[in-house]
Amino acid sequence: MTKKVIVVGSGFGGLASALRLKSKGYDVTLVEKHPDLGGRARVFKKGNFIYDGGPTVITAPYLFDELFSLFDKKISDYVKIVPLNLWYRFVFSDGDTFDYSGEEKLMEKEIKKFSDKDFKGYNDLVNFTEKIFNKGFTDLSDKPFNNLSFMLKQIPSLLKLKSYKSVYELVSSYISNEKLRRVFSMHPLLVGGNPFTTTSIYTLILFLEKKWGIHYSMGGTGEVVKALEKLMVEEGIKIIKDAEVTEIIAKDKNVKAVKINNSKIMDCNYIVCNSDPPNVYKNLIKSENNYNFLFKQKMKRMDYSMGLFVYYFGSKKQYKNVAHHTIYFGKSYEEHLEKIFEKKIISEDISYYLHRPSATDANMAPDGQDAFYVLVPVPNNLSNINWSVEGEKFKNLILDKMDKSVLPGIKENVVSDFYLTPDYFEKDLATLHGSGFSIQPKFSQSAYFRFHNQSEVFDNLYFVGAGTHPGAGMPGVISSAKVLDKIL
Repeated sequence: MTKKVIVVGSGFGGLASALRLKSKGYDVTLVEKHPDLGGRARVFKKGNFIYDGGPTVITAPYLFDELFSLFDKKISDYVKIVPLNLWYRFVFSDGDTFDYSGEEKLMEKEIKKFSDKDFKGYNDLVNFTEKIFNKGFTDLSDKPFNNLSFMLKQIPSLLKLKSYKSVYELVSSYISNEKLRRVFSMHPLLVGGNPFTTTSIYTLILFLEKKWGIHYSMGGTGEVVKALEKLMVEEGIKIIKDAEVTEIIAKDKNVKAVKINNSKIMDCNYIVCNSDPPNVYKNLIKSENNYNFLFKQKMKRMDYSMGLFVYYFGSKKQYKNVAHHTIYFGKSYEEHLEKIFEKKIISEDISYYLHRPSATDANMAPDGQDAFYVLVPVPNNLSNINWSVEGEKFKNLILDKMDKSVLPGIKENVVSDFYLTPDYFEKDLATLHGSGFSIQPKFSQSAYFRFHNQSEVFDNLYFVGAGTHPGAGMPGVISSAKVLDKIL
């Protein structure tokens, strides 16, 4: 008999897993609590504007190609993915800018605006991150870390690659200028980590971008979700929407079924959760007596990623000089991140990421207008911030900051807007404590020390997505489905 798999959640990890398992002959059903697929990559429509919900930076697009090639199909027949020339524009609080790209001559010019001697340091840093990339991504991103002995075998290589240093420390050993240190150490923030505490293994993102570039899917990231959904339908994967898994039914060392919307029971042989592992273990499985002492300690010791405040807005004025991806740094860096991650308090000296898709794709906004979203790291819900009180104030703070920096006059030009707070991540996306990226990517929470792709507690429960190996970010969550491919 064909084995039945239920995939819970339709983020990119869930979509990739459903396709990989279908290609191996499993009977796959994907269940999604929302009326649309995508998870963090859902699409929102408001007025005449369409907004990508979350991930907007596509790196390693070959990972999407692989999913279509499983069925002898080409992604180019479903969606158009284009490379960007300018990857990010960094803007500092004093007005200085840095244009970040894969073009060597332009990078030399941009770096030398800040420091002549740091161009050599940058090249040395890139060469070192290539070694980290070869080990951390090429060798290990699709390998299961389900047993300690495999982890221990990696320790000598990881020590040689200085994994005991933080990203900021490693970058600072090559780069002397403080502004350039910010530019080249910011990558952990894209996957939920603090550059001052995230293991330097995550500098591999710097080389990953250099290897494949940064891409955009025409029509937005939501078009990739649509393309994958179309492929799933063509290949006979059952998709059930408006179907929230309210309980995973377990007995002894096995999961038996899922309960949908507190009523319907669906039996299966395996469950693959593209859902936040700590939330699944804490809130969806009722048999906590299965959890041994060590696993309970693991649950207790975890540090969670920051939360996110995401403000979506349409502007009747077009800002033609604003880049597709802009990262704005406030005055302070380490102190600001400490407030978010450790003290869990709101800072007025915000940094933010601004997405302007109409820089590349005019169809993303009405004629002569612009569609934006701005993403601001904030404390997760362990802060006890009451966002129903603070949300509007924080939105106005963001508008004020953008008005005085990247988007002059924006306060008078907003014609449609809404925002999401960590409460959305906790309630709608079911992440514990409203974290934006599940658990932080510290060394003590990486690889074997993350939640395992094959559950430590139940033999036939599996995890893909941000909270398991290899981690958050599009390449990470899609690679987690490759790990699943090896163990199921």
